[in-house]
Amino acid sequence: MTIMRHLIRFAVTAIVLLIVGWMVPGFQLVGFWSAFMAAILISLIGWGIEALMGPRISPYSRGLVGFIVSAVVIYFTQFFLAGMRVTILGAILAALVIGIADLFVPAKPRIAQK
Repeated sequence: MTIMRHLIRFAVTAIVLLIVGWMVPGFQLVGFWSAFMAAILISLIGWGIEALMGPRISPYSRGLVGFIVSAVVIYFTQFFLAGMRVTILGAILAALVIGIADLFVPAKPRIAQK
């Protein structure tokens, strides 16, 4: 994947995070650059969890475990980013909204299974 595709993906994710911040109570981001940095941090933390625990516990996996891990990743991102504040309920609701948005605009390409 080229650097431009990564930047576009993070920009789209930042826009989704801004929309989530507008829709979800208990989830606040201060500006686009905070959302962009949050997108990068969420990706890095998710990558780290996947590297340690395997792809089945990845925030990008489907199901209840993936949903819970996504909420935890979103919640802990606030401790690394000054422009982000999230409550536990806000992280759960944000994970739900982001999961629904991922159904329509996936961050990773889905491979059709035969």
